[in-house]
This record gives sequence, C-alpha cells and structure tokens, in this order.
Amino acid sequence: MHELAERVLRHIRREELLLAGDRVGVAVSGGIDSVALLRLLLELRGELGIVLSVVHFNHRLRGTESDADQEFVAGLAREHGLEFHAASGDAAQLAAEGHSGVEAAARELRYGFFRLLLGSDEVDEIGPEDPQGLEPESSGELNGTAEAVPFPGPSATTSETALLLDKIVTGHTRDDQAETVLMRVIRGTGLRGLGGIYPRILVEREDENGHGEIVRPLLGTRRGELEQYLVDLKQLWREDSTNADSKFTRNRVRSLVLPLLEREFNPAVVENFSELAEIARDEEDYWENEISGWLGTVVQWSQPEWTRGLPGFEGSQALVQIQPSHSAASPELLERLEQPGPAVMNASVSRPWLLTEPRAVQRRVLKAIGERAGIPLEFKHVEEILRFAAEEGPAGKELSLPLGWKIRREPEAVVFVTPDLRRQERIPDYEYPLAVPGRALVPELGAVIEALLVTAQVTQEATPEARVAEYNPQELLWAGLLPRRLMVRNWRAGDRFWPAHTKSPKKIKELLQERHAAQPERRLWPVVVSGDEIVWMRGFPVPARLRAEAGQEAVLIRETPWAVEEQGI
Repeated sequence: MHELAERVLRHIRREELLLAGDRVGVAVSGGIDSVALLRLLLELRGELGIVLSVVHFNHRLRGTESDADQEFVAGLAREHGLEFHAASGDAAQLAAEGHSGVEAAARELRYGFFRLLLGSDEVDEIGPEDPQGLEPESSGELNGTAEAVPFPGPSATTSETALLLDKIVTGHTRDDQAETVLMRVIRGTGLRGLGGIYPRILVEREDENGHGEIVRPLLGTRRGELEQYLVDLKQLWREDSTNADSKFTRNRVRSLVLPLLEREFNPAVVENFSELAEIARDEEDYWENEISGWLGTVVQWSQPEWTRGLPGFEGSQALVQIQPSHSAASPELLERLEQPGPAVMNASVSRPWLLTEPRAVQRRVLKAIGERAGIPLEFKHVEEILRFAAEEGPAGKELSLPLGWKIRREPEAVVFVTPDLRRQERIPDYEYPLAVPGRALVPELGAVIEALLVTAQVTQEATPEARVAEYNPQELLWAGLLPRRLMVRNWRAGDRFWPAHTKSPKKIKELLQERHAAQPERRLWPVVVSGDEIVWMRGFPVPARLRAEAGQEAVLIRETPWAVEEQGI
C-alpha cells in the first residue's frame, strides 16, 4: 500500500468519515485532486469495506474541453468497473438568470446533483424555479438520456439509482482549505466563516429515512502530495484551462498570494490556516449548542399586537411566517402576509441578563435572534443594538433595523418588533456605497454587489465560448467614465434606465413589468447609480454609451449570494 494511502486510511478511520457497507460516489472532475481521490479509494476500498461509483458533473463552461473531461472520467469508471453517474447543466446561463457569479452557479448545479444522488429533494440549490437546469447525460453520448451507466451491465436511470449512494466524497485538499479561509478573511467574516470547508455535510433524504453525507477525506492532504501519488502510479489526469485564469479570485489567491506568504513569511502558512479552520469549527459547534439553550429560555417570542384578530394568528406562539387561508383583512394585507420575509413574531430578551453577560455572549444571542427571525444583522447592527440596550433613558424608545424591524428598549427587556404589514413596513428603501473596486453587502437582497476592475478582452462578435472564458461585453462599463465611488440602491418611482439595444430610456417600472418580475422581488430590484444616472441594473445590458471597448479598463458589476460558501466549495 502506498504511504499516502496509509495516511488517508488512518484519517478516514479516525474521523469515521466512511464506514463499512457505505455506497460511496466519488466526485471526479478529471483534475489532479479528484482523480487521486478515486485512485486512493480504489486502493482502500477493501480495507474500508465500501462500494464505489463515479460521479461527474459537466458545467458546460469550456465547450469541447468540458465534454472531453467527461469522456475521460467515464473512461476511468469503465477501466475500473465502476458505475458512472453523470449530469450536466449550463452554469453560465444559470449565472446570468440568477444574477450570480459563474463559480457560484456551477457549485449550485453540482451540489444539486449530489443531493439528488443522495436521495434528497433539496434541488432548490439549483435555482428557485430551475430544476430543469440539471440535465442527465450518458457516458457514451453527451446528448443521451441515461443518467447512470454501470460498467459492465445495462444502464439505469437516476430515479432507479437516486437512493443508491450513502455518501459522496469530494477531493478538497488542505490547499483548498487555506485558500477558502484566506479569501474569507480578506472579504470579511466571522467565526463561522473561518471554519472554511467542513469535513462533512449532512443531506436529509426525501423519505426522511436517515440522511446522506457529502464528505471531504483529503482536507489533511496537500495538493502536491496528490500529484506525486499520481506520478508514482503513472496515472494521467486532465488540466482545467480555467485554473490559470486570473479573473477568478481563487486562482489569484492560489497562484500569487499563498505562494508569497509561504515564501516571504511562513512556510507552514497553509497548515496554519487549515488548523485555524478546525479550531473555528469546534468553537462554532460549542456556540451552536449554547445558542439553542438561550433561544428557549432567555428569549421569549410573542404575537405582535397588530395581528390580533387575524385568522391564522389566534393563540399562535410559533415562530413562523403565517400563510393565512382566509381573512376579513384587505387583499393587499393578505398579499404582504404571504410574501416571503421575516417571521411575524416579536422577540424579547432580558435586558439585565444581556448586559451582564460577556461581550461574546451578547453578540451571539443577538445574532441568533436575527437569524431565527430572518433579520440580516451585520456586525455594525449588533454593536448598535448593544449600545442602545446599555443606554439609560425613557422606556419605549426605538431603534430601526433592516427590513423594517425595530428594537424597543424597555426597563427589563429589549424587544425586537416585527414590521406592521398593515402599513407596508416590511420593505423599506435601501442604499449602500460601492467602491470601485469593492463590494457592498445588501441584506435586503441576501446578496453582495461587487464592482471589479477588469480589462475588456472580447468584442461584441465574440463566440459564446470566448465570452464565458473572458467577460460578456454587454456587462462591462468603461472605467474612465465612472467615479471611484458608486451607490447601490433599489429603484425608485420615476427612475429610468437605457439598456443597450433599446431605442430610448424607459421607466424601470415598465422594464420590470415586461420582465414579469414578481413582488416583492420587483420592489427590491437593485440598480447602481453614478451621481443621478443609473449605470447598471440587474439582468439588463449596460448602457451603450458607457460600454467598454476591447482593451479598455472596465468595471464589471455582479451580484453574488451572501455567504454562498458558508459550508465549503
């Protein structure tokens, strides 16, 4: 047995990542990490007593190169007599439709497929309305319809194999862990974010019969060790050309930042980041247990006064978003009650208890209330609440919070007060500064709006493949025409925007009606303004007069989900 295989075996047994009898799908992209993981588990499957199969997702980002990756992985499965599960999805299209980055869209598609194979119905990671973004593929024909191809033997469908897997293993390494932690530190994160890539993610099954797991058994292994292992075995792998593309943040961290830190500051920096992530995860586990106790004791949930008499609220003490089936209330109020959003319950916490606890406990309990109630509280909000709670003054004074919530100070408590939906308090206007380059967290959207400085490298006539490889020119603004400080806000009545390929500016209200954007999404639709001019609007090409030409320094504005990598990549 290879020395690396022995170490991985000890790690798997120590952490109980894989157990005898587990049906394990190995996620193989074709690159070094995943191919090495497959070969290691082939070497260890007798010792572990597991049944292996191969899982591959084709993101369609590199045209024929992506198809060749799938053919290579299918060949590995065939060579070793393993069942092959494959699917594909258009990550670039999903990113455009979902207003997210390509990397985030690819991850949503990939993990949606993993969950299906583990027997979960949680396919909403693929997109709120877009399970069709996930398409099955056969191993022999990329436009086929068979989702699982056993070698040897007849093909089977995903419906037949969806519950065959107990676990899916991915090839994330110690290097990936260090990159993730460093990127989160750079962007700003808390203890949960410092936990990096988690060694396992539980996936609840649709039939509520136990759960599956996504497992990362190589988080203690360096990428260089895996490459040497494949060289020793004379095993080929595929090189992903996008790994050298410096427009991706992770690639720049991998090729520039971490090597610099290792060379100039600390050769063990990767190991140190990995250890930091492990410490942070253990700390977070401890705090999660403490939080569950607080929310059931020192925090009291109560029905808002304005809901008295409304059907569906009588005697309700549950923290839920009420969905009334009938009511004498106005249709407008019923519509607002049925919209997704924060829970319709007040939360009260003992003021003397809160103010005498350590600062760490204070922050945790306030953040937990926000998460439970659906209030997106940033660090600045939590600190403002603590200052407000500690102030002396008359009872009844209020402080405004995101999404129309308020916190009211009373002699013995601070009370989180839900918005009064009779007065449409739920969705206030928002406005945040956006530096160029920089990013703005928009809690109302649950998203981050980023402004990146790039170079326009393609022309309008570029092929779809080239646009994916570089940037879509329809989304690039000429940096020379923009200030270094923009503003992100929701659109307001009377706002107009002039997207490219239209004859004249149009009211945003009309553009969204044509797009059939639904409430409350329409109300929150983001725009970016320079002075009094709207220069970017979600889902539309930038104005023709502001568009960057090839070779010019450009600004790319994009929207990504907030904390999309909370549990790993």
